[in-house]
Amino acid sequence: MEPTPRIRRSKRLKMTVGTVPRDEIANESADRTSLRLKSVSATVSGGPRPLSRPHTRPVLSTPVFSPPFSVDDWKILPREFFQIDALDLAPRLLGKFLRRDGVVLQVTEVEAYRPNDSACHGRFGITARTAPVFGPGGHAYVYLCYGLHTMLNVVADKEGAGAAVLIRACSPVAGLETIQQRRGQKTEKPVLLTGPGKVSQALGISIDWSNHPLYTPGGLELLDGPRPENILVGPRVGIEYASPEDVNALWRFAVAGSPWVSAPRNSLRQP
Repeated sequence: MEPTPRIRRSKRLKMTVGTVPRDEIANESADRTSLRLKSVSATVSGGPRPLSRPHTRPVLSTPVFSPPFSVDDWKILPREFFQIDALDLAPRLLGKFLRRDGVVLQVTEVEAYRPNDSACHGRFGITARTAPVFGPGGHAYVYLCYGLHTMLNVVADKEGAGAAVLIRACSPVAGLETIQQRRGQKTEKPVLLTGPGKVSQALGISIDWSNHPLYTPGGLELLDGPRPENILVGPRVGIEYASPEDVNALWRFAVAGSPWVSAPRNSLRQP
């Protein structure tokens, strides 16, 4: 979760899927991730407490500027949605909508950070800066990286757990001109929103938004949305300081086929 390296821009719009070194740790991590993704699919499609809309809703393939549905069709996610393990919450956030002041973004890439994770800010314990990451789930955790980039995280799990999901990339759905103005770029290419600092800049948020409840109307909101048809997984970015097990954990999730995914893309693959 910290620090985050400088993000490389790519002119390629098509995602390339590579491989991750398959040592014993990586294989164990891949197995855990695959099982959790299967659990997500089962819960969404037929579980007793579905966390997303039924299959009658449109399925997200590649996010576009004008989706074939209205964001108004989707409700703000309830508090209970977020109060699960960060590794379960992360893939469930793909396809959901972030909304603030007329700007709507659709989440296309995330990273999970769990309790006792050597890459999670929770490892420092509760401080003035990290207090929001300890819950309750459904609040924002916003911090400054390198003193430059504002990073938006969605707090997960029960209060006191110390877990969150980093929003790494999004696609624009509404408020494109405002997004371009805030980003200082007139482009409509993925470079506009492929990176966690870019997402926060597009939403116009600062560290003052840390601890904001995302499940309440007004301000910054997280809305339900169509589930991705396919999800890619890979190791998280910029956590070389973490333990080997955590470095190799496949806890980065992205919408397969979407150009709105940050670099590096060649470390993403099918679970």
